[in-house]
Amino acid sequence: MRVGEMNWMQVEAGLGHDDRAVVPVGSTEQHAYLSLATDSILAERVAVEAAEPLGVPVFPALAYGVTPGFMAYPGTVTLRASTYVSVVRDLLDSLAGTGFRRVLIVNGHGGNVGALGCVGEWMAEHPNVRVRVHSWWNAPRVEARVEAVDALASHASWMENFAWTRLAGVAQPAERKPLVDLARLRGLSPKETRALLGDGNFGGLYQRPETDLEGLWREAVEETRAAIEGPWGGPG
Repeated sequence: MRVGEMNWMQVEAGLGHDDRAVVPVGSTEQHAYLSLATDSILAERVAVEAAEPLGVPVFPALAYGVTPGFMAYPGTVTLRASTYVSVVRDLLDSLAGTGFRRVLIVNGHGGNVGALGCVGEWMAEHPNVRVRVHSWWNAPRVEARVEAVDALASHASWMENFAWTRLAGVAQPAERKPLVDLARLRGLSPKETRALLGDGNFGGLYQRPETDLEGLWREAVEETRAAIEGPWGGPG
């Protein structure tokens, strides 16, 4: 259930029998020929589809993340890690303050992972609340599915190319792009990153048949639903 389709009285009523919430987090950054909002679109959609049968509310996606390396690509927006940590802590403070005791953060962006380490520190200060981070794209079952279909998959490649991240009138290249040297990429400035990556894809096919994507998405939704269901441990 999207919180945007609920009022506060409905949320309060739901809290009377279920103290779980889902918060998608993504980014606004270059994704080659795909939407700049790809990470946020995917995180929110997988969260909504996973939570719907459980009746768990899903909050709007945090659309900005930590992505300084892509700042040479227009349209990319990054937050300082310190800013991101503050925002996440404020979000959790708000949720806990209104009665939520089990919160799943569904993460769609690799650059957020380090800053999301603040969750453990926050929970130590709030022992009556459980918070978990689920990075859907590299969770075990999704990773296994990607390996089974086509292991050469990465940022802006086929594994992020769904009908809801494609742009009307934008054609995808047909060739398989060689995988970028990831170790070299980590040490580059934004301008050097763009020079190395070109269009922004890290490597692999840009698009695969819809049947491959359907199977991957189904796995992602089911694995995210399992994360919502728990076990949570502790209070709740």
